[in-house]
Amino acid sequence: MGDTLRLAVGVMGNAASLFLFSAPILTFCRVIRKKSTEEFSCVPYTIALLNCLLYTWYGLPVISYRWEKFPVVTINGLGILFELSFILIYLWFSSAKGKMKVAITVIPVILVFCITAAISLFSFHDHHHRKIFVGSVALVASVVMYGSPLVVVKQVIKTKSVEYMPFNLSFFSFLSSSLWMVYGLLSHDPFLTFPNLVGIPLGILQLVLYCKYRKRGIKEESHKWDLEIRNEEKSKQLQLVINDSNNDKS
Repeated sequence: MGDTLRLAVGVMGNAASLFLFSAPILTFCRVIRKKSTEEFSCVPYTIALLNCLLYTWYGLPVISYRWEKFPVVTINGLGILFELSFILIYLWFSSAKGKMKVAITVIPVILVFCITAAISLFSFHDHHHRKIFVGSVALVASVVMYGSPLVVVKQVIKTKSVEYMPFNLSFFSFLSSSLWMVYGLLSHDPFLTFPNLVGIPLGILQLVLYCKYRKRGIKEESHKWDLEIRNEEKSKQLQLVINDSNNDKS
C-alpha cells in the first residue's frame, strides 16, 4: 500500500513538474515573436538546469539503490531538455550584454555538475555516501532554484505589475513543491523533502503577489486600450477635416 501510494504521488508530481517545466513556453513564444528577451531574466532557467542535472544524477542507479528514484530521473531528465531549449532561445535573441550574462551563469552550472559527478564517482565507493554527497549538493541547488524567482518578485513589487511573472509558473511551482514534499516524506528522503518545504511558501508568496497586482495590470491595460481607441478616433476626425479642407480648395 505504501509503495503504491508513493508511486501515485510520484506520478502526480511528474505531471505537475511537467506543467511547471512547460509553463515558460508562452514566455518564449513572446520572445521569439518580438525577437527580444525584454526584461525577462535567464537566471531561473540556468538554476533550474543545475537542479535537473543534479537530481537526474541523484536518481540514477550509480548513486541511488537500483531504480528506487525512477520518477525523479524521468521528470528531471525531461526538465534538462526543456531548460536547455529555453536557455538556447534566450541566448539567440538576447543582446551581446545578455549573452555574456547567460555565459556567466551557465558555465558555473556545468562546472558544478561535472565536479559533483566526478567526486561522487571517484571519492565515494558505496551508494550510501554517494547519495548523501550528491543529495546535499542537489538540496542546495534546489533551494536556490526555488529562491531564484525572488528576483522577479522584487521586480513585481517595484513595478506593481505581474507582466514578467506568469501565473502558470507560480501555480505549478507551488503544486509541484507540495507533491514532491509528500513524495519525499513517503520515501523518507530528506533530500527531496527539505527543498520543497522552502518551495511551498515561496510559491504561495508568488500567488499572493499575482492576485494583488493582477487587477492593477488589468486596469492599466484597459486604460491603455481606451487611450488607443481615443487616439484612433482623433486621427480619423483629423483626417476628415483635412479631406474637407482639400475638397473646399478644389
